[in-house]
Amino acid sequence: MLCGVDEAGRGPLAGPVVAAAVIFDRVPDGLDDSKRLSEKRRVALVPIIKQHARAWCIAQASHTEIDQLNIHHATLLAMRRAVEGLGVLPDACVIDGKFVPDLACPARALVGGDALVAEISAASILAKQWRDAEMCRWDKVFPDFGFAAHKGYPTAVHIQALQRVGPCVIHRYSYAPVAQHHLAL
Repeated sequence: MLCGVDEAGRGPLAGPVVAAAVIFDRVPDGLDDSKRLSEKRRVALVPIIKQHARAWCIAQASHTEIDQLNIHHATLLAMRRAVEGLGVLPDACVIDGKFVPDLACPARALVGGDALVAEISAASILAKQWRDAEMCRWDKVFPDFGFAAHKGYPTAVHIQALQRVGPCVIHRYSYAPVAQHHLAL
């Protein structure tokens, strides 16, 4: 039972970092790194991934945990939560990137793994779609920021909103653009 793990949301100024873990019974067709797939294709793949998975889990580390731990450690925490939430212990995990969280099974990091290992591709898709949907929900609560459009990334529109109204409660205050505008108010 090989488990693939990936994250979404390291770079945004707001919201959680989300990780997913996937173990397949049978690998479905059409998987790829989530960044290389259209939103329409990612949305279509989510139920297919879940249908073909022996186990899957999506977990997060909150904006508060990111501020307390830093993004690196918060990402590893979200990954560990995703693997622990599977309900089964994988034989091994392959993690996209350079670092491996502390896990109860053998694990290795693989840079570019989201384009090389189907389980990581699937985890990439689940994490990205879940985080995007979460940011769309937050957009309804904080419409001034345009989270539905940019998902919290530091776009010109987002930076202008920070300058205009200051950060909201889901912003990552440890990130320089947020801290700068928080202190300016």
